[in-house]
Amino acid sequence: MRSQFSPAPLNPLRASLPARTRWYSDQTDATTKKEGEEAAPEAKPTEAEPKKGEDAEAPSNVEAELKKKLETKEREVIDWKDKYLRSVADFRNLQDRTQREVKAARDFSIQRFAKDLVESIDNLDRALTMAQEKMKIEEGKEANVDLNNFYEGVKMTETSMLQTLSKHGLDRFSPEGEKFNPNEHEATFMTPMSDKEDNTVFHVQQKGYKLNGRILRAAKVGVVKNQ
Repeated sequence: MRSQFSPAPLNPLRASLPARTRWYSDQTDATTKKEGEEAAPEAKPTEAEPKKGEDAEAPSNVEAELKKKLETKEREVIDWKDKYLRSVADFRNLQDRTQREVKAARDFSIQRFAKDLVESIDNLDRALTMAQEKMKIEEGKEANVDLNNFYEGVKMTETSMLQTLSKHGLDRFSPEGEKFNPNEHEATFMTPMSDKEDNTVFHVQQKGYKLNGRILRAAKVGVVKNQ
């Protein structure tokens, strides 16, 4: 009778065989690994690396070219801005110069006519001076009605003419008692006078005229010269 706990008898043939399972597994892994190593192709240098260098260099060149174009455009903008500002300044200067020329042409358009006209006014002034002298001589005598009427008529004519000319910028001036001004006065003679200040106008031989503030004709005067 076999005991329940006795080991089963071993097969003498199976026991004599080596363990195949581990040997087969190791050999298969080794063979598979060896075949895999032989099947894998050798690593060859690819062309990706030089392409990467070219790709890295290409954006740099494009950036430099764009930067150069930008600098060129900026210089062009500065140049055009400078030209624009110069054009605006020249145009404004032209406007100011044109306005001054137009004003001068308008203010002094009658200059030649005014020079001829003041000669006629001088004749009226001489007529009044002669009439005054005549009236002084006859002072105390019976009044000369004709002489008085002549004087009053010439005086009114002169006053009316001077008012009309003043509206157009032509003004007469008499510098008696003023300091001599070579820009407005023409000294025809000089004489010492102890009772008057030196370089003072004491006599007006011919009155002067101004056209819109500019001397049209200088006044001819006598000047005190004590030194």
